[in-house]
Amino acid sequence: MLATSLGHVVHALTRDEARRIAVRAQLLDAERPSDVVEVAEQLLAIKIDPTAVIAPCQHTTLWSRIGWSYEPGQLTKAVELDRAMFELDGTFRPMSMLPLLMPSMRTWPKRASSRQWLEANTKFRADVLARLRAEGPLLAAQIPDTAEVARNNDGGWYGPNQVPHMLDFLAHQGEVAIVGRAGRHRIWDLAERVYPQDVPEYTEDEASVMLAERRLQAAGIAKQKSPWTPVGQAGEPASVEGSSWKFRVDPQAIAALDDESDGRVAILNPYDGALFDRPRLREIFDFEYVLEQFKPKAQRKYGFFAHPILIGDMFMGLLDAAVDRENAVLRVNAVHQLIPFEPEEDEMVRAEIADLAEWLGVRLVDF
Repeated sequence: MLATSLGHVVHALTRDEARRIAVRAQLLDAERPSDVVEVAEQLLAIKIDPTAVIAPCQHTTLWSRIGWSYEPGQLTKAVELDRAMFELDGTFRPMSMLPLLMPSMRTWPKRASSRQWLEANTKFRADVLARLRAEGPLLAAQIPDTAEVARNNDGGWYGPNQVPHMLDFLAHQGEVAIVGRAGRHRIWDLAERVYPQDVPEYTEDEASVMLAERRLQAAGIAKQKSPWTPVGQAGEPASVEGSSWKFRVDPQAIAALDDESDGRVAILNPYDGALFDRPRLREIFDFEYVLEQFKPKAQRKYGFFAHPILIGDMFMGLLDAAVDRENAVLRVNAVHQLIPFEPEEDEMVRAEIADLAEWLGVRLVDF
């Protein structure tokens, strides 16, 4: 450890230590969690994405942590029955995050164009809330579109129906909430019927500090000024060998550095939160990950939706595979070795791919 001119202790970490902290924080070491809510409490957000080249992101994220015992019904139960988790902004989050988000919800939206759209649709807003109060829970398609002003759709990304926009806006304001799903379609109701009513209340400043602390716990270590993992002054200062970055590190992760913990193989969905902070991936893991989903086929090197392969604390390969649902098989097109595997590592990767096929309930095509 080093000391700054202000007397603060700066933890001097090796690259191995920094990677170990990050891997453990994302629950990707050998000590697997056993519960969906436990994973959500640590990761804070589990991205929802329907792309199912192998399986949807929310399910592979949980399988990558929990392993073979994870079943999709466990996530549904945690969200829709136990109300231990909730859906917001394309992610599942633990209910413990709600009181930390509520202060910013009360002042949302910040963007002037969004405020103007809401103001121009005051009656529409009231219509949507009244319909949910009288008839909810409802799908967006069951709510009439009485909008007076449509949102700008220059990019052509959205359909003409304004109801989904209003529901998303009201969700960000904490007025409505997603009570469940019918396939890919969200089911909406008043937030007061979905969220617990006895949550702690914080000021926006208090919540901001606590959010930064929770983000740092989920990351383990992050750049002090990062738009990808905003942790502010949470935790303690740290440096990493070979890096000029100023880091913040979770004190609990520092305290656990000497604890024995073996590594393992983890296959990650391309949208897994562990991969979100690309600059940190490059700086700590020396891993340049580019998702080739949106590249023309001729320009793809590793495959349409290649899943990174973590071995211990190093990203050593990419799995190019897809489920053939008609024939109930997992077809492995390639296992790209970014760093050559040792024989034992090759065996571990093959075993993890076999476990993936078994979890999916399909046959693995020999590769």
